[in-house]
Amino acid sequence: MNLLEKALTKLGPLGAHAYYAHGYFAYPRLEGELGSHMMFNGKEKLVWSLNNYLGLANCPVVRKADEEGVKQYGLAYPMGARMMTGNSMLHELLEKKLSAFVSKQDTFLLNYGYQGMLSIIDSLVDRHDVIVYDSESHACIIDGCRLHAGKRFVFKHNDMADFEKQLDRAERLTAVSNGGILVITEGVFGMRGDMGKLKEIALLKKTHNFTLLVDDAHGIGVMGPTGAGTGEHQGVQDSIDLYFGTFAKSFAAIGAFVSGKKEIIQYLRYNMRSQIYAKSLPMPVVFGLHQRLQLIQSNPELRTKLWAVTKALQAGLRGAGLDIGNTESPVTPVYLSGSINQATRLVEDLRENHHIFCSMVVYPVIPQGIIILRLIPTAIHTPDHVQQTIAAFKVIKKNLSDGTYDAHEKPSYAADQILSSNLWQ
Repeated sequence: MNLLEKALTKLGPLGAHAYYAHGYFAYPRLEGELGSHMMFNGKEKLVWSLNNYLGLANCPVVRKADEEGVKQYGLAYPMGARMMTGNSMLHELLEKKLSAFVSKQDTFLLNYGYQGMLSIIDSLVDRHDVIVYDSESHACIIDGCRLHAGKRFVFKHNDMADFEKQLDRAERLTAVSNGGILVITEGVFGMRGDMGKLKEIALLKKTHNFTLLVDDAHGIGVMGPTGAGTGEHQGVQDSIDLYFGTFAKSFAAIGAFVSGKKEIIQYLRYNMRSQIYAKSLPMPVVFGLHQRLQLIQSNPELRTKLWAVTKALQAGLRGAGLDIGNTESPVTPVYLSGSINQATRLVEDLRENHHIFCSMVVYPVIPQGIIILRLIPTAIHTPDHVQQTIAAFKVIKKNLSDGTYDAHEKPSYAADQILSSNLWQ
């Protein structure tokens, strides 16, 4: 079969739903100023879908820094990869500041979070080594593990008994191969909102020989007394060999970083192909990140506001009888039971009638029969936003239970151009 023909006939597990989802449930267009309210489908919505935890995305100080960075340097500077012609004092200074922030000896800036994590894994392990990772790990970790030429063992999510079982399997293999063991987990899991068992895993380093890599994309800037992440929050930052954070969430920017001992970071600088052969992080981004880091460190009230909104939202949802699992972070999943058809009608009701926009997760991302509505509270949400949302969720919970979303009619806004009629048969 011609590859182009295959692309047209085998759309993949997500692409198979594009005929009705594109433009509304998938690839929606949120327009206007980034904030708690944005325009969707021509109407203003209360938005709970942006990982803008600390509200920095539209902070005047941040916007001014971004503008100044572009004015001084332009988007092209520096030209080339870091190893060749793309290095600068600002890049190196940001790495030093980040190292101090997360209590590590050294740091390496990365162009993207997804690409960075995948490349870290690729550069650390070879066919003699074994990877042990949490089953709920982000796609960047999963894909990095898939590229691994050696063995990999997955342990049940946050199940320490199963983790030790897989660790024992890995040790038996490396005893023969003379390889090493890389353990990967997350600080905060982006779908469930619970924390990785960092403290328990760290304790096992006393009796087992492995390297611990922690993806703290949702923890950096949010967790811990100073916002230095989940390792700080759990008091085990020293036991994390490689600490990975992204700028795409609490920093409201782009890019990522990895921190650890000087020798390990120096190894990564000269072995991460995605950084060696890619253009350096643009100077305006680096310039703006200096300001963002300073704001995160000097304004603890941003985290205070975030956690106040988070606690109010989660307490209100629980009080309304909604299942939000065992989240321990601002990530707030609402678990419901229903079909994909019911989910689409429910979300349409939430967006068009209650004017609330949040992300929907259904099969094939999660098992059939489960609906997850994921809400991300931020420091710029208010108590009124929380109350509006709780009231709306009470209604949709009742409607789902009463069978309101079982009807075969099309949605009330009759978006034939968005939703195929096949869905409603």
